[in-house]
Amino acid sequence: MSDLAELERLIRADSAERGQAVSKLGYFCAPFRPSAGPLSDKVIKVYRGLRNVAELERLAQCHDDYVAALALTGVDLPETAFHLLQIDGARIPVIVQDALPSDSMMRPQIIAADLDGAVEMMEAAGQVIATFWNNADKVDGRVGFHPSIRNFAYLDGKALFFDTFPPLIHYSRDEMGKMLLTFSDKRLMRWVGPFLQKKVTGIQDEWYSAPETLVGLVGSACRLRPDDSDRFLEWGQDFARRAMPRWAEEAIPEMKAPPKLPAYWTGFRKVLGLQGEPNV
Repeated sequence: MSDLAELERLIRADSAERGQAVSKLGYFCAPFRPSAGPLSDKVIKVYRGLRNVAELERLAQCHDDYVAALALTGVDLPETAFHLLQIDGARIPVIVQDALPSDSMMRPQIIAADLDGAVEMMEAAGQVIATFWNNADKVDGRVGFHPSIRNFAYLDGKALFFDTFPPLIHYSRDEMGKMLLTFSDKRLMRWVGPFLQKKVTGIQDEWYSAPETLVGLVGSACRLRPDDSDRFLEWGQDFARRAMPRWAEEAIPEMKAPPKLPAYWTGFRKVLGLQGEPNV
């Protein structure tokens, strides 16, 4: 049986045969890792199917281009492949990615580490952010990056980014805003989102801003470990000066106090049950 045939079989299978979900609270899907078989060393991410063939083919091309853009800017990814599978009358986007060790997710490690260890992980993640933005000029067109703590693993002293959906390349701001609704795994979001399209569209703005991605990383750490916020803020300001000087003037004032999520996004997260678990 080919890997694609096995992939289709697993998508049709029940949850017991699929294996344990490795993340329950992602915005777009709940990735899973098969418990046995030829894909047991992979994480599988299944997204909502669409009948618009042109839209899906564009998505596939943008995903390939985004993986290439991450490589061009120096961001390492686990081996990642995008497929469009024909299932029950719709084409289903599926991402298959080399699995990472379950204990390598950065978020729980930052929570459990001593303070010096947590700052070392922040430094590792920060270096990935700086590498991307310091090289983003090599990429043609609009390109973004979503380096939240939950989108990193931490292995052998290095941060490894693994989130490629939605592919933050080529799409305009308005198009990306609509994608956030189209591919949401939450039916409630698809129902109420169109009435709040302007606010939903704004969710992405941080991902396309070099200083805001760094500020967002620091804000996440402060929310995870509020008692250690001063240390994370100190680290963030220092990191901006030495690793991202082009954006330091803009980033540093946002790290004088613990950065907060926009109120509307906090509300969305509570309603949708999203609590920042690793989005592997």
